[in-house]
Amino acid sequence: MTKSELINAVNSAADAKGIVLTKKDTGEVIDILFDTIAAAIQETERFSYPNFGTFSVKHRKAREGRNPRTGSPIKIESSKSVSFKPAPNLRDRVN
Repeated sequence: MTKSELINAVNSAADAKGIVLTKKDTGEVIDILFDTIAAAIQETERFSYPNFGTFSVKHRKAREGRNPRTGSPIKIESSKSVSFKPAPNLRDRVN
């Protein structure tokens, strides 16, 4: 699903519930939502939404790897990444 498809789907769902929003307003609300989630993950390293899932920061240690082209050893820096664990309710809906 693309951003414009998400905006259209949310806008249609809002209309079905009697909430009148323009597509521009819907897009701005979605942008605010994702900015807020990103800020929460950055600040607390975790964001959980019931019946959907949990986003959390995953820490990766520095390690030694190999250059695939030359085979020589290289140092891979430590890093952070965001992981997602779906709630059982969401997992059941997908299966």
